[in-house]
Amino acid sequence: MKAVTPSMPQSSFAALSQDAVDFYQVNGFVRVREIITREEAAKFREAALDFMDKNQTYRNDQIFVQMVNVWRDDATMKQLTFHPNITAAATRLAGAPLRLWHDQILIKQPGQSKATEFHQDQPYWPHADSPNPISCWIALCDVPVERGCMTFLPGSQQRTDLPAQSLADSQSLFSICPQLQWSERITVPLQAGDCTFHHGRCAHMATPNLTDEPRVAHAVIFMDAKTRFSGKRHVVTEPLGLNEGELLEGELFPAMS
Repeated sequence: MKAVTPSMPQSSFAALSQDAVDFYQVNGFVRVREIITREEAAKFREAALDFMDKNQTYRNDQIFVQMVNVWRDDATMKQLTFHPNITAAATRLAGAPLRLWHDQILIKQPGQSKATEFHQDQPYWPHADSPNPISCWIALCDVPVERGCMTFLPGSQQRTDLPAQSLADSQSLFSICPQLQWSERITVPLQAGDCTFHHGRCAHMATPNLTDEPRVAHAVIFMDAKTRFSGKRHVVTEPLGLNEGELLEGELFPAMS
């Protein structure tokens, strides 16, 4: 498997390298080492598992357990969602003012999960006028290939015309866009505290969790600050009574300063 470079140690975090920015702009993703410390990752892992035990999940199947907008209900996880390392790096990589779209805890249960098949994220979202969506996917435990790490199709963020693909169908993306089947694939195992950033149109997948421990990750998803509601149905916007064309702004979608 091809190594992913460049990476960035936390000790130099304030100066995210131009190489990292350039790599992201070309490939649509980049790995960042130690976006938080291993000690922080352990704290947030326990908080995420505790939240799962006490709250209703949005999705709970063999692909993953998903809990959305956790920051609004859990003070500990809110610290991670708005961690200054994450918000600063996301803004620099996107190269545009951002708002929070939503966060989510993503857990693959041990020994019984399936792959999350290749897909782009943005086609699922009710967004207009958002060319720079970016997600930070933080490993709260070690995530080797066997525990459900991600694989990316570099450059696939350029395909901004594709409809939503199925997470459960290994051929869904490739039946829509056959040329992507021949793209290079880069697999990115992470240690606890590492993360990847990826563009909302960068296609990616995650392997099943074949280990005896849960794979615990937290994703923080940002959108352009001037993103408007497209009218598409989504769990985040469904209760808000928005009209098509309205700005996604306000308390639920705070701006990143």
